Amino acid sequence: MPYTNKSRPYKHEYQMQKKRGEHDDRMERQRARRSYDKKGIARKGKDIAHVKALSKGGSNKDGTKLESPSKNRSFRRKSNGAMK
Repeated sequence: MPYTNKSRPYKHEYQMQKKRGEHDDRMERQRARRSYDKKGIARKGKDIAHVKALSKGGSNKDGTKLESPSKNRSFRRKSNGAMK
């Protein structure tokens, strides 16, 4: 959806993300990436996978692991992006 005649409503998009609950999961993923960087673990070309998926109520406390992108993104998804 290109905004050709007006600027993009970043503030509105951010508020909608928070309203839908996407913001909390994004922050949880970011904290997991930063913890691996802080420990000095090289994650180049790898994804950080949560042992219990965030869409299923998991968190960083449940555990994380390094996986290849094809393995981590291979789950069947619902229309909203959550795992089936």
